[in-house]
Amino acid sequence: MTCVPCVTWVKRGVAKERPDKVQLNPEELAELIKESKEEIGDLDGDDENMDTVDLDPREIKSSKKHKIKKEKKAKPDEDDDDDDAINDEEDDDIVKAYGLDDYDDEDADDGDPLSIGGLTFYASNAQDPYITLKEDSDDEEEASIIKPTDNLVVVAKAQNEFCNLQVFVYNENEGDLYGHHDIYLPAYPLAIECMNFDPGTDKPGNLVAVGSMEPTIDIWDMDIMESIEPALTLGTKQSKKKKKSKKKGALGGHTDAVLDLSWNHHARNVLASASADYTVALWDMSQGTAVTTLRQHKEKVQTIQWHPYEPQSLLSGGFDKSVIVYDCRSPEETHRNWKLGGEIERVVWDHFNPTYFLASTDQGYVYYVDSRTDKPVFTLNAHSGAVTALSLSSQVRGCLVTGSEDKAVKVWDIADSKPSCVTEKNMKIGPIQCASCCPESGFIFAVSGEKEFRVWDIRDNTDVRGQFEGRSASASEVSSAPNLEMDTVDALDDLCIDTEEKDTDGKDAIKTETENVVSFSAKSTDSTASSTASKTKKKRKKKKK
Repeated sequence: MTCVPCVTWVKRGVAKERPDKVQLNPEELAELIKESKEEIGDLDGDDENMDTVDLDPREIKSSKKHKIKKEKKAKPDEDDDDDDAINDEEDDDIVKAYGLDDYDDEDADDGDPLSIGGLTFYASNAQDPYITLKEDSDDEEEASIIKPTDNLVVVAKAQNEFCNLQVFVYNENEGDLYGHHDIYLPAYPLAIECMNFDPGTDKPGNLVAVGSMEPTIDIWDMDIMESIEPALTLGTKQSKKKKKSKKKGALGGHTDAVLDLSWNHHARNVLASASADYTVALWDMSQGTAVTTLRQHKEKVQTIQWHPYEPQSLLSGGFDKSVIVYDCRSPEETHRNWKLGGEIERVVWDHFNPTYFLASTDQGYVYYVDSRTDKPVFTLNAHSGAVTALSLSSQVRGCLVTGSEDKAVKVWDIADSKPSCVTEKNMKIGPIQCASCCPESGFIFAVSGEKEFRVWDIRDNTDVRGQFEGRSASASEVSSAPNLEMDTVDALDDLCIDTEEKDTDGKDAIKTETENVVSFSAKSTDSTASSTASKTKKKRKKKKK
């Protein structure tokens, strides 16, 4: 089974023009082969000690001490005995002819071109005498170049037990989309976050953080092709014997799967992670440690996002139907909680209206909330299934794209808090998992589903062009908020400190009046009736550890 759980973009000009390649000399490659063989030997040793009583008899392989023959039920008839003897002789002839006695031997000759050692001994294809068709190095080098006008699309993909990151190059002007390189992942990916930050140097980087079914976060350098290990790993894996309760995330990291990630664009060494252990962790990537753990949620924390302009403000949503906004300078006292009608799937700040955010639920609703008030500004009945994708246009005010388990992707106009569906499309990629807008082009979205991912230019639809004509803004015009970009924060001291000047209940700067609360059940442009959410909740199958 194939699934694409998450997809995101890398801004133009961030990636290295000519990515580096991992070059292994013969000694390093031989060492890797040796380690792999030792690991395989350990696995085989475990298999030999396995209690065969619990195995399906059809899966138990014959030992090479036994003859390779088809077992027959013994009969007293002498003629049958003669037939069995003839069959045994024929089987023995087959075994000798094809060398089946040595078929399962592990100590194969490394010099044999058909052995693992023979296939993997050479540091490059050019050195391998068995590869006679040489690739054109000039064409290969040209294809690996990333232009300043290129975006990267990073796609996390799982196919059966094989998981990887696929890096695509997208050029809007030329309409090109092609695979550039991929990175093997050791665990099923659940969240990815790109970061223009490298904790090992003062220069900007091109890294991607990956949250998975493991409690750790792997950070990969996308400017290195054919990487075999992450540049940095945050947290530690818990042994099965010493595994802690899901409800108690440790200060040193998480104890369960990492469900979402968010990089702080202003305090650039800060990464936030949401986990199935009910906690949010704040990481100082310069130190490689979690320095703060937020425990306000009572269930799994599904989604998080840092505020686009306020480096101390963090938004989170969980399976406890709660959305929480924290002031990370004093998160215990200055957080604010909203209870919504369903388990929270996605949250996103409105970068055009920085005090507002959107939250989607497993019941098919999208809520638009002013963080200064107690109730949603509007409630949108968006889909018949869980709204698993929620993305605002990076440049077009009021343009919202949602995706759902009902396989539909919809474009909404939410300007003036009066949402209307502009168009709807079935991407034919199964239930939708994620949607992300191109940073430089507000009409181009990457959408991932159960089967594959697609890049969709919503301007292909005439209704979209007519609805949003003249609304597109340049990156500098997206918001009038001041540029608050900060240098590296020393161990998060500037974010996670107890402030003395605050009201006793932590709400001195929060207005409590409710403004213009309106509820909508919007229609699709090509549907005859609005869909209504079921009053009886259907428990959706959640991500399991």
